[in-house]
Amino acid sequence: MTGVALSAAAQSLQPAAEYRRRAEEMYQRVWNLYRVPRYGLFSEYYPQQHQDSLTYMQDGKVASREVSYLWPFSGVVSATNIMMRLPGREKAYRPFLDSVMHGMYLYRDTSRQPAGYQAYPVRFEQVDRYYDDNGLVVIDYMEAYENTRNSRYLARAKEVFAFIMSGWTDTLGGGVTWLEGHHDQKPACSNGMATLSALKLYKATGDRYYLEQGQRFYDWMHRHLRDSAGLYANDIKTATGKVNPTYYTYNSGAMLEAAVLLYEFTGNRGYRQDAAQTARSAYAYFGRAQPGLRSGFCDLPWFATVLFRGYCAWYAIDKDPVYVKAIIARVDHAWDNRDRYGLLNHDWSGRAEEAGKPKWLLDEACIAELYGRMALLNLNTSNEQR
Repeated sequence: MTGVALSAAAQSLQPAAEYRRRAEEMYQRVWNLYRVPRYGLFSEYYPQQHQDSLTYMQDGKVASREVSYLWPFSGVVSATNIMMRLPGREKAYRPFLDSVMHGMYLYRDTSRQPAGYQAYPVRFEQVDRYYDDNGLVVIDYMEAYENTRNSRYLARAKEVFAFIMSGWTDTLGGGVTWLEGHHDQKPACSNGMATLSALKLYKATGDRYYLEQGQRFYDWMHRHLRDSAGLYANDIKTATGKVNPTYYTYNSGAMLEAAVLLYEFTGNRGYRQDAAQTARSAYAYFGRAQPGLRSGFCDLPWFATVLFRGYCAWYAIDKDPVYVKAIIARVDHAWDNRDRYGLLNHDWSGRAEEAGKPKWLLDEACIAELYGRMALLNLNTSNEQR
C-alpha cells in the first residue's frame, strides 16, 4: 500500500461499534486459543504445541516453553484493561481482569531484593529481570488501578517502580540498563517505560516524587537518545557512549505519550512542542515502507500499538486525527487478510506466505487493544472526520 493509498484508506473508517465488535471478537479468540488453564496463563504461540526460538532475550535465542514469557503476557493484560473501558462492558470483563492480574503476579520474584518481576513465572525457575518488562508491569497495574480503584494494584505498582529505580546508575548521567546485572547498554525501551511508569503513578497519587522521577527519566532520554527530528534511538552503549541509531515505533511512541502527560501536568509548552515534533517525525519516518525492516508503521504489531497509544494521547490535546487514522488504516488492511483461525499476520502488509505461520501471542493480543482504543476514540461519528 503506497503512501497515497494509505492516505485514502485512512478516510474510510469503520463505525465505533464495528471496532468494538472486532476488539471483543479478537479478545475472545486470544483467550480461547492461547489460554493455558492449568496455570492460568497463556501460551507463547498458536498452535500451542509450536516451539520456536525467541530472539528478544539478552542471551540470544531462547526456546519457547509451556507458557509465555512476561512481555507477551503483558500484552494480554493491556488489552484486558482496555476492554474494561468499553461502554457498558466493565462488569463483563472484570473476571478476565482479575484472572490476568493474578497471572501477572506469578512472575513476581522475591528471592532477589528489591522484589521485581522476572521474565518467566517463578514456579518454573529463576530467570533474568528486565527493567523494560517491569515498566510494563507498572503501567499494567496502574491501568488496572484506574479501572478498579483496587489499592492492591497501586501498592504493587509502587513496589515494582522501586525495583526499577534500584537500577538507576550515574553512568552516562543516569538511566537504567536493559536488565538487572548487565551493564552494556542503556536502552530507550527500559527508560521510556520507566518514564511512563513514573508519570502514571504521579497521575494517580499526586506524589511529586513520581513526577520528579518521570522528569529525570524524560530528561535523560531527551539528552542521550532523542535525535534532531524528535525520534528516539534504540540505545546507548555504556562503554563508549555510542548511540545505536536504530529506530522503533514504540520508543518514540512511549516518549510521545510521556511528553503529552508532562505537558498536562506542568503546562510547560516545551513538552507540547516535543510531542508535536515526535508525532510529525514518527508519521513521516515510520509511515513509509522500509525494505527488510518494516511495512508502514508495522515494525512489530505491538510496537505500533505503543505508538498508537502516543498518538491517542496527542489526539486528546491536538484533535487532528491524521496520525491515528493512518495506523487504523494499516490495522484494517491486516484485518482483511486474517488467517483461517481469524488471527492477524505479523506483517500487516498482507503477504500470502504469512497466513500459514504460527502466530505469536503478543502480535494478536495487541490487536484487541488497538481495536478497543479505536472504538473509544469514536472517530467515525466525530466532527473531526476529514
